Amino acid sequence: DGPASEIVSEAAKDGYRRLLGPSMETELRQELKRRADAEAIKVFADNLRQLLLAPPLGHKNVMAIDPGFRTGCKVVCLDRQGRLLYTTTIYPHSSERAAQEAAQDVYSMCRMYDVEVIAVGNGTAGRETQAFLQKLELPNKPPIVMVNESGASVYSASEAAREEFPDYDLTVRGAVSIGRRLMDPLAELVKIDPKAIGVGQYQHDVDQYRLARALDARVEDCVNAVGVDVNMASAALLTRISGLNPTLAANIVAHRDANGPFPSRAALLDVPRLGPKTFEQAAGFLRVTTGSNPLDASAVHPEAYPVVERILADIKKGVREIMGDSRALGQIKAERYTDERFGLPTVQDILKELDKPGRDPRPEFTTASFKEGVEELKDLSVGMILEGVVTNVTNFGAFVDIGVHQDGLVHVSALADRFVKDPHSVVKAGQVVKVKVLEVDLPRKRIALTMRMGDQPQAASHGGGARDARDNRGGGRGPAAKPQREPAMAGSLANAFAKVLKK
Repeated sequence: DGPASEIVSEAAKDGYRRLLGPSMETELRQELKRRADAEAIKVFADNLRQLLLAPPLGHKNVMAIDPGFRTGCKVVCLDRQGRLLYTTTIYPHSSERAAQEAAQDVYSMCRMYDVEVIAVGNGTAGRETQAFLQKLELPNKPPIVMVNESGASVYSASEAAREEFPDYDLTVRGAVSIGRRLMDPLAELVKIDPKAIGVGQYQHDVDQYRLARALDARVEDCVNAVGVDVNMASAALLTRISGLNPTLAANIVAHRDANGPFPSRAALLDVPRLGPKTFEQAAGFLRVTTGSNPLDASAVHPEAYPVVERILADIKKGVREIMGDSRALGQIKAERYTDERFGLPTVQDILKELDKPGRDPRPEFTTASFKEGVEELKDLSVGMILEGVVTNVTNFGAFVDIGVHQDGLVHVSALADRFVKDPHSVVKAGQVVKVKVLEVDLPRKRIALTMRMGDQPQAASHGGGARDARDNRGGGRGPAAKPQREPAMAGSLANAFAKVLKK
């Protein structure tokens, strides 16, 4: 306790109050923001992957409908390759006479274009249009499938849509996008900015540059994992292939339009500006399904064709004979065909691809069956068990479309009969699930759901359980959620240190 002690003490307090304290708070906030951003971006990327890898319907003749009340329902007919054949507008919800005319138009289109599936957007008038179609006796009785139309309006106003359909308006382009999304979600969703699909958590608050990079990388991973038919893919889809850029993708499409389908992967080398290095990067992800060499339709890279030829020479069989023959392939010893260039894992991958050539990692196509008579919030009742589709998964639960134009929330505590730390381990975006209604809040348009069929509505804690599905930013508490502490006030860290200094 010298004569300068009081001055030193005041200097320490002043230094902390003006410099150290604010600096520590700023650093802590930045670190917590960085962690929160990383987690939110991961949630968005995981949900995006599930949507991109959603099961495709495949090549079918599709009638796609973008529903509406006042402006009518825009109808398009697409062939098995997704090409637009016909478009019109029907008005099934305006009057009885208009509904009869709409029914006759739908019947005629189904017969003329041999419609195998009808896709209906899940937006305004979606369930009403589905109910209208279900009452009709249509040729071949095509199934009617509700399609998530999130982002369709973004595509319809995009440069890609204007180039593809320069003579059609936005509504036609949107209806085409709905139909194609049913046929192949991956091929259609790559045309849309991933941020416009809306399956994230706090996506508007995170670092947009980091978010865009993460989502673009996830899209490329999905496209490369599935592979692309080079004779059918759009320029937007080809751009996502490793080694290709928009210019090369456009050159591939232009060469295909001018010279017809590519007969083999090797023919890609005739595309302007596509050199050997680019071919080496991209060829393994491109497929030629109609070529003379079956390997061109598989994931086997052209550089590895000599390995396959050595295997075929030893077993004295043709490539078409060996493909899919699990018994014969199981007797091949992979280590015999390794060399300095191709190691054991590569040869094993080649044998797996020969066993299931051109296998698609996406699951089989399934769709939810929405309950008849349940089309609006007022039609719901507590205890009702419904089938729905998961539209978004966040850290606090999952949003489920049950066909009432408003997604319900299954809180993380109601996802399973066990502790769930990560909702992504239980449900995925696009998954068909069975849920029970716990609470319906009509004024706030909120629905609380549970996937635990044993849950009783009266046991639920109604603390703002179901959030408006249009606000997927999170922050709400669901059924059986534990009360949360109030957030710490700004400056609390500085105040704590100040108390210590005073002592």
